[in-house]
Amino acid sequence: MSFFFEDSPSSPSSPKQAKHFVSFGCAFLFLSFFVFLAFTAIDYNWNWSSVFQYKKKFIDGWLISVGISFVTLFFSLIVGFLAAMGKRSTLLPIKYVASIYIELVRGTPLLVQIYLFYYVIADAAGVDNRYVMGVVIMSLFSGAYIAEIFRAGIESVGKSQLLSAKAIGLSSKQTYRFVIIPQALRNSLPALAGQFANLIKDSSLLSTIAIREFTLNAQEVNSITYSSFESYFPLAIGYLAITLPVMQLSRVIENKIRFET
Repeated sequence: MSFFFEDSPSSPSSPKQAKHFVSFGCAFLFLSFFVFLAFTAIDYNWNWSSVFQYKKKFIDGWLISVGISFVTLFFSLIVGFLAAMGKRSTLLPIKYVASIYIELVRGTPLLVQIYLFYYVIADAAGVDNRYVMGVVIMSLFSGAYIAEIFRAGIESVGKSQLLSAKAIGLSSKQTYRFVIIPQALRNSLPALAGQFANLIKDSSLLSTIAIREFTLNAQEVNSITYSSFESYFPLAIGYLAITLPVMQLSRVIENKIRFET
């Protein structure tokens, strides 16, 4: 549970650490009690046995979601970095192509993009693999947001540091490598972690093109068993099992590269 106590000391027996654990426990119990009262009020009859027999379906869907999400994370970083560099390019055609791509993707719903790419562009290109197109669509979608995160991180580097790099004789490439990129990455990590978590959750929309990921399988179990809450609670827990480690890893990296300015 270290992701809830990022400011606490390393010693688990310290008073401050104990205070964090007690506070977290109280908050968790309060929320659990609130949910318990809500379900008691609607007098819901739980039917876990009918859903449990489809546990393999949940596991298979979760593994597919994990695979798609992490492959997409890798490619969306590449797309985002290239788009950010393109938007900062002095070559106007490249600059405007990157700008139009970013604004179009960020300004239209993901569901519309999924239908457009899969049923129009993929069909015209002769690509019929749903999983490949799912990765392409999500990479392009997330890449537009990551491009703006990278751009903001790059522009957050002070001009005085750029002048200092120029004064000591660093080339433009060396300035980016040793001055701009490390600081831009540090400044961008919190926003990147949030975008990665959103990307993992947004991948659930790939169920609309019949990719057999976690959400589609949960929907199928629900349609078979008519047990809505029992079908969708594992869905929520499964996505938390992916997003929480991503958020924690970003905090660990952020702490390792943090320095005083």
